[in-house]
Amino acid sequence: MLNQLDKKVLFLNGDEADVRSMLTDATSSRLKMLAGDHEIVLLDEAQRIQDIGLVLKLFADQLPDVQVIATGSSPFELANRLNEPLTGRKWEYHLYPLSFEEMVDQHGWLEERRLLNHRLLFGYYPEIVVHPGSAQERLKALSGSYLYQDLLMLEGIKKPVVLDKLLLALALQLGSEVSYQELAGLVGVNANTVEKYIDLLEKTFVIFRLTAFSRNVRNEIKKGRKIYFYDNGIRNAIINNFSQLDMRTDTGALWENFLVSERIKYLNSGGKYTRHYFWRTTQQQEIDYIEEADGQLRAWEFKWSPKAKARFSKTFTTAYPDCQTTVITPENVESFIMSNPG
Repeated sequence: MLNQLDKKVLFLNGDEADVRSMLTDATSSRLKMLAGDHEIVLLDEAQRIQDIGLVLKLFADQLPDVQVIATGSSPFELANRLNEPLTGRKWEYHLYPLSFEEMVDQHGWLEERRLLNHRLLFGYYPEIVVHPGSAQERLKALSGSYLYQDLLMLEGIKKPVVLDKLLLALALQLGSEVSYQELAGLVGVNANTVEKYIDLLEKTFVIFRLTAFSRNVRNEIKKGRKIYFYDNGIRNAIINNFSQLDMRTDTGALWENFLVSERIKYLNSGGKYTRHYFWRTTQQQEIDYIEEADGQLRAWEFKWSPKAKARFSKTFTTAYPDCQTTVITPENVESFIMSNPG
């Protein structure tokens, strides 16, 4: 992408020893010599550079005409090293797995619609999209090294067995409300440890949470939470199940995870700010997904089969009469996860 710009770009890789050496204890003079006449400096694996926050601060303060892009495969570590030195000097971008919309742009709407079943099973990590023939083997490798590379470096996170058990429990409860106390019993640790691990898994972009929406109805669940995976393929690798959709009992949960994660990507890429929720009452009335933006509510139900009956709880529609409601199936999926559906 940067190669297509009409600008001179310098690529630096923090995995390389000489790059780390040049940027260690760097002065503004050294950075000016290094940048030369380049207009953009792309520094990959930036978390590997000692005092990377100060290095980038020098770039920002002393070379204001040079745009610096710092990326890293360890987002938690990189964020920790950047925050204080770069206060007020940076923009942060989250690079999610590829999206439905990006792949439509790549090879067209019809082809991506044909691949929908495949995406629900194997997800959108670039390596998996590029190598579909070995998707299962590559996902198993990714779900090991990728999931733990950040977490196991953190102080106090020394039990990968606990992470394995927790991730498996979360994967098996996909689309269901989760209880930290219940998870603690399954994993064999206390609820505070479960909450800490979930928080870290969220910060490293493995999972994300939806909280319960509660406003008007007395029996609404107020403190509930659902947990989703950013990528369906990673989730299926954790439970070691890549069976076809017609042979599974969790197809509905996979469809829900796919839609919610794709919606998050769509909103993020478009710079749209909304609050995200699910809704449920103590009588088990529920709605899959709710958004609130500028005081307006919208609610969606997700059905894998276009023939499945879907209706919105009368309790909900009575309490929130101005809320727009929509059912999403494979037949109208573009309206939910694309900016300009055909």
